[in-house]
Amino acid sequence: MSAITPIVMPKWGLSMKEGTVNEWLVEEGTEITVGMPILDVETDKIANAVEAPDAGLLRRKVAAAGDTLRVKALLGVLAPAEVSDADIDAYVSSYETPPDEEGAGDEAASAYHFIDVDGIRVRYATRGGDDASRPAVLFIHGFGGDLDNWLFNLDALAEKNRVFALDLPAHGQSTPKLPGATLADLAAFVAKFMDAAKIDRAHLVGHSMGGGIAVQMAVDQPERVESVSLISPAGFGDEVNNAYTEGFVKAESRRELKPVVELLFANPELVSRQMLDDLLKYKRLDGVSDALSSLNGGLFAGGKQSAQPGSKLAATGKPVLVIWGGKDQIIPAAHAKHAPEGATVRVFDDAGHMSQMEKANEVNALLKEHVAKGA
Repeated sequence: MSAITPIVMPKWGLSMKEGTVNEWLVEEGTEITVGMPILDVETDKIANAVEAPDAGLLRRKVAAAGDTLRVKALLGVLAPAEVSDADIDAYVSSYETPPDEEGAGDEAASAYHFIDVDGIRVRYATRGGDDASRPAVLFIHGFGGDLDNWLFNLDALAEKNRVFALDLPAHGQSTPKLPGATLADLAAFVAKFMDAAKIDRAHLVGHSMGGGIAVQMAVDQPERVESVSLISPAGFGDEVNNAYTEGFVKAESRRELKPVVELLFANPELVSRQMLDDLLKYKRLDGVSDALSSLNGGLFAGGKQSAQPGSKLAATGKPVLVIWGGKDQIIPAAHAKHAPEGATVRVFDDAGHMSQMEKANEVNALLKEHVAKGA
């Protein structure tokens, strides 16, 4: 049965244990190509399409819509036409879901960690082991986000790199206290996090506000930065949609928050009830609302970005990758034209502000290529 290739429930993020099949997007008999969306799955974090990791003929849908299955459970079967139905039946009946060995062996490095940086307790995650000879890649999320914004990306980059992702101050599970409310303040803090985590130099991957922080780091501390990858970054133009930034700060209920969070995605159906509940739980922590309000005032007051470090990026000489969603409703995709000369620029016409989630397969390929070239 070596010609049979299983399609299994993916593991998205560090905490995913199971997923629910919403619907299949392809029919049995379809020739599947790598990266093709084949079925929609919902987790406690997000609903998204499973993209095929392997190519082949879809011979059998094993999981049905509504099934809730463990990570690595069998969803379907790819096999050439010459493989008999009996062989496929035997494969399906004998398939055993492997254990999710989180916390064992190499997987131990995938757990959440906490570290003190200037009196702020920072949550972060690591992937890819601790071999210092491997390049380091540091992911920096955006306003109101956390390290789980990278749940589709960390493992892909960890194949050949040491990967780190942190919750910025006043975000996720880090202390709700700011080191300051400017990109320069936040960039200096991230550099101190690198010191504490013993990261000498890193390829920076920044989203939205995190993109602005990454650019500011390249400008202020170029010796710490190998390359810069930016997804819908701040810092390349004046405009920012304060219906999102101010709306996020002010929302106090699921009803108020839902239309705000939907602005992030080209497809608002990606916003799950659990995602909203998690965000509300975070926003209700003591100190979070005040910190977010200060940060919004410092960076995006009146719907205008206060800092434009992107104009100084070319002078750093760093390799630059810029990714944008053509349907971005937070920071206009037109800002991509301000990328430095020589930068690799990719705009996805059918993505919004969260390309790393909406176009994960394509974004991961771009990130891996960019980091490899800059190593």
